[in-house]
Amino acid sequence: MGQKVNPKLLRLGPVYNWSSRWFEDKKYKDILIEDRKIRKALTERLKNAGVSDIEIERSINNMGLKIYVSRPGIVIGRGGSGLEDLKKFINEVLKSNISSKQPPKIDIRIEAIKEPNLDAYLVASNISDQLLRRLPHRRIMTQAVEKVMFAGAKGVRIVLSGRIGGAEIGRREKQQKGTVPLSTIREHINFSSVPALTKKGYIGVKVWINRGDK
Repeated sequence: MGQKVNPKLLRLGPVYNWSSRWFEDKKYKDILIEDRKIRKALTERLKNAGVSDIEIERSINNMGLKIYVSRPGIVIGRGGSGLEDLKKFINEVLKSNISSKQPPKIDIRIEAIKEPNLDAYLVASNISDQLLRRLPHRRIMTQAVEKVMFAGAKGVRIVLSGRIGGAEIGRREKQQKGTVPLSTIREHINFSSVPALTKKGYIGVKVWINRGDK
């Protein structure tokens, strides 16, 4: 089962918490779309800050955002000016959504990622960026595996699939070091999938990182 479902979905509750925390009866669809718009807009705006995850928590006329980034100084700005600009930007995104007739009070918290090499999304994004620059894929995978293990992971698995290196026929290549037990729920498995759109087509990049017991 661990091979067939998203490792984060399998561990919701014991290891991970929900990324969106709110309750809505009538406008569930609209608020769900609103959350997706917020995450997409913030990820594009804060790309240089290394955004890994965005948690959204809602209550009556309040919205709390917790943004996990590898370079928090870029987001906060000098004297906190970056946070104020970010709040204005989020309000502009909310205005375009039909569920936001009255803009909520926004509270933003920035959480720094202490070790980016233990975050699957940041590792997968880095691999994807290097593939777009046409670097040798085996060297990219080997270096990524070594960096993750050096950062203190118990295991890492990287899988590329598609027209790797511009090949005519798509294939799948994998590198793994250490242990990555996907069927054991108590293990803290961090997973992410980031596609790389090359000139020859998409190359899928999947990364599993075993951080050990939570």
